[in-house]
Amino acid sequence: MTGFRWRVRVYYEDTDSGGVVYYANYLRFMERARTEWMRTLGFEQDRLLRDTGLLFAVRSARLEFLSPARFNDLLEVSAGVRERGRASLVFHQQITRHGTAQRPLCTGEIRVACLEAATFRPRPLPDFILKELPDVD
Repeated sequence: MTGFRWRVRVYYEDTDSGGVVYYANYLRFMERARTEWMRTLGFEQDRLLRDTGLLFAVRSARLEFLSPARFNDLLEVSAGVRERGRASLVFHQQITRHGTAQRPLCTGEIRVACLEAATFRPRPLPDFILKELPDVD
């Protein structure tokens, strides 16, 4: 998969009583990877809100849990744009153990909407953001 890759360590607080990553935390890891990717492209969420009045919100998420991550694993979370809409992006993301060629632990399709912060209504993705995103996977 092309796109961005970000590493995260699994802490005790990320796990359930069985010592595996609690399912909702995979969404947190994916959110952080998308945020870090936007940051590397020069887009800070707080500045976008302040300077342009736009924000991004998750509209839908579909995850497949394939194999458990465990306490102290070093994970690699990838993010790539699968689809571009007028006011949305669909990201394909996956989480693997860093340094292994194993199959993904979790995969996801996350649709993110571009919204006008004052009204929470959809707004077209600005050209200055679109031009920085790589071509669709």
